[in-house]
Amino acid sequence: MELAVGLVALVATVLVVSALCDRFGLAAPLVLTVVGIGVSFVPQIPDVPLHPDVVLLGLLPPLLYAAASKASLVDFKENIRPIGMLSVGLVLFTAAAVGAVASWLLDIPFAAGLALGAIVGPPDAVAATAVGRRIGLPRRVTTLLEGESLFNDATSIVLLRTAIAAIAGTVGFWQVLGSFALSAVGGVVVGVVIALILRFLLRRLIDPVLTTGITLISPWLAYLPAEHIHGSGVVAVVVAGLIVAYKAPTDQTAIGRMSARINWNTLQFLLENSVFLLIGLQMRTIFEGAANSSVGWPLIITACAAVMATVIVARVVWCAPSALISIRVGERSERLSAGEMTVLSWAGMRGVVTLAAAFILPADCPDREVLVFAAMVVVAGSLLIQGSTLPGLAKLLKVRGPNARTDALQQAVVMRAAITAGIERLDTIAASPQNTVPAPVIDRIRDLAITRERSFWERLGPESNNTPAAQVREIRLQMIEAERDEVLRLRDTGQGDHEVLEQVLSNLDVEEAMLTVSAVRSERVAVAELLTPPWSHEECDHLRVSDAFADPVPLSETCLECIADGDNPVALRLCLTCGHVGCCDSSEGKHATAHHETTNHPVIRSFESGESWRWCYIDELLK
Repeated sequence: MELAVGLVALVATVLVVSALCDRFGLAAPLVLTVVGIGVSFVPQIPDVPLHPDVVLLGLLPPLLYAAASKASLVDFKENIRPIGMLSVGLVLFTAAAVGAVASWLLDIPFAAGLALGAIVGPPDAVAATAVGRRIGLPRRVTTLLEGESLFNDATSIVLLRTAIAAIAGTVGFWQVLGSFALSAVGGVVVGVVIALILRFLLRRLIDPVLTTGITLISPWLAYLPAEHIHGSGVVAVVVAGLIVAYKAPTDQTAIGRMSARINWNTLQFLLENSVFLLIGLQMRTIFEGAANSSVGWPLIITACAAVMATVIVARVVWCAPSALISIRVGERSERLSAGEMTVLSWAGMRGVVTLAAAFILPADCPDREVLVFAAMVVVAGSLLIQGSTLPGLAKLLKVRGPNARTDALQQAVVMRAAITAGIERLDTIAASPQNTVPAPVIDRIRDLAITRERSFWERLGPESNNTPAAQVREIRLQMIEAERDEVLRLRDTGQGDHEVLEQVLSNLDVEEAMLTVSAVRSERVAVAELLTPPWSHEECDHLRVSDAFADPVPLSETCLECIADGDNPVALRLCLTCGHVGCCDSSEGKHATAHHETTNHPVIRSFESGESWRWCYIDELLK
């Protein structure tokens, strides 16, 4: 009963604190850590011991799998060199630096200091993604942070085991090299094999309950076999998660992917935030252990401050040369700016893996209690100091994250390409001798597809809340409300089978959810500034030619054809050949496209305030 009450209290605290943080715009991970530290010193609160196995076997696999499932396998493969420098090179460099400082200050063997360095070396995957998502870092920075945090735990754990063996005097150079090789290769092999097995199962199962259940046990299916052969369970989980997520659009059904996404989001939310609360709850126990050690508090405080400073400085020193390495995101290959490198250097928050690794230290390790306390200081200090100042630093350096309006522009281009492919398939079906679908049905399907494309472009209009798509969405939501009320009336009066009524309500819920998500995204786009698109298409001669000349003088300030027809343009476009101003395709007249079809002038530019993107009709490319 005590355990059950404790778990309920833990989850309830996470939910309440997270809700309050969301309400007041605070970072939940940092607040939960502070709450945990404060609560740990309340005499009436019992100790909440955090056993290493609970973290390494219970928490770490699902958290890593969830993070890997949301990462990009393509981006990881294209940036494997800088990610390797951070996840392997930086951990080794930090461990060596901390080992030297700790062994000198505490007068302990270098192997013991190296063990502390291995413990505090890896930034935490949970902390990096949680804080990064909160403040909105540029995608190329988050690509490196996510890739680093997914694999650096493996380096840390192997190095820690090596250092512990060195304390006992039972390790040599070739044993160290062999451990690293077996850990990396074994983890990759197990991860790939488990991913193939999971894909085999997911392709053959349709029931979303079964497929979601498989994904929920997937982290341990990868982690446990890898650890059994002395490979890296961390690497196995990450590799399996990356592959399964990359192949999910073709291996799983749509409803299966939606079900897994919802369940994993809930699980990840609870585990992530519980981790930060658990970190804080360990403070009293660790503090009392350090107080009972033979080392005096002046030396303990000095050593902890020195280790914390070494961890921060080591990351800054290591990251500086990394600026010379190009980072690829999508089609772009660029170097990080000075501001982005500074943010990357400062985003070194440690987390629960560091704390769990500290508890692995053997009882005969010199000054064990002090080393564990130093690890806790680094965890809490990095979360509270670096985590709390990172948003201000990013803002000061003008390092901005993904922009909702720019993303909406790219989504519109992607959707146009996708719907064009869909319409081509529709035309093939319509022209097939075996086709039995009437022409009116084909036309209706085509109109629905075109309407979907327009809804993406309409988000970019000056009055996105008054576009045709927004009007349809608002009216349809009101209709769904009336439809649900009627179904509930039938249910309450006993008219209709319960299961049938629940299926109807479920269909209404799905449609309402889609419309609501669309409305929320449109609101975010409406208040965002449209930046210059961060991609280009040099292969388009028409766009390249338009770069060489100044924009023509607009022939009007609005669409004259719309005025003549009595219509209102949703958004305006400027022809870069003659200066004609016409309305977009979401408008009734589609006069910009009509002008192109009449004149064959290839390139238009958005004529809306603050927008400078251009579109080539002929090549259907954006810049």
